[in-house]
Amino acid sequence: MEGTTATAGVATERARLAALVREADSVVALTGAGISVPSGIPDFRTPGTGLWERVDPMEVAHIDAFREDPARFWSFYGERFATLGGKQPNGAHRALVELEGQGLLDGVITQNVDMLHARAGTRELVEIHGSIASCSCPACGSGVALGAARELLRAAADGVPRCEGCGGALKPDVVLFGEMLAPEPLEHARALCEQADLLLCIGSSLEVHPVGGLPALTAGAGGAVAIITQGPTPLDGLAAVRLSGDVVEELEALAGTLCR
Repeated sequence: MEGTTATAGVATERARLAALVREADSVVALTGAGISVPSGIPDFRTPGTGLWERVDPMEVAHIDAFREDPARFWSFYGERFATLGGKQPNGAHRALVELEGQGLLDGVITQNVDMLHARAGTRELVEIHGSIASCSCPACGSGVALGAARELLRAAADGVPRCEGCGGALKPDVVLFGEMLAPEPLEHARALCEQADLLLCIGSSLEVHPVGGLPALTAGAGGAVAIITQGPTPLDGLAAVRLSGDVVEELEALAGTLCR
C-alpha cells in the first residue's frame, strides 16, 4: 500500500509540474551537478562518491592554488579535463532542449562547467561558473580553446600549459574557489529568474550562494519554484512541486507529456 501511495504521489507532482509549465509565460531552468551525474560525472558533495571526498578543493581548485603552485593545480585540472572531455549529454539535457525547442523553456542557468548543455543544443544558456571550453592567460588575456589547452598540457615539461605569447600559466575559464562570479552572467541569471513564472531547479543542492538565492528572486516576484533533485535542499519548503526521482526520468516524463 505504501508503494502505491508513493507512486500516486509522484504522479500527482508530475501532473502539477506539467500544468505549471503549460500555464507559465516564462519558464527557466537552474541546473546543478546532479543533472550531469547520469552522464558519468560525479557530483561534488555526495558522501562516498563526491569529488571533494578525495581531494581538498581549497588545495587544488582555489585561485591561490593556481597562483602559488600551478603544477599542482594542473595535476588536478588536467585529470578533470580528461574526465569531462569525453562525456556526453544525457536524457535530462536533451529533454530541456526539447522543451526549449517547443517554446516552453526560455533558458537554462547552469552551475556546471562541463559543456553538456551546450553539446545537447541548449540555445539560451547562462554558464554562471564558466566553462572548461576554453582557457585564458591571466597575464596577457589571450585565450585558447579546450583542445589546444589539452595539447599544451600534454607537451608541457613542467605540467603547466602556458600562453604561447607571454609564457604565463593558462587558467581554465571557470570560477575557482576564492574568485567572484563574473557580473554579466550573474545579472543575466537574476533577470531571468525575476521574470520567470516558473523556475525549475534541477540536480542542485541549492546550498552554494549566490546561486542558491536565485529561487527566492522568482518566488519574491510571484513566480513558482519546482525542485527536481535527489536529497533535501534548504529551499524545499519554498517549492510548489518537489520531485526526488532520477532527473533523467523526471525530465523525460515532463517532455513526454508536453512535447509529444
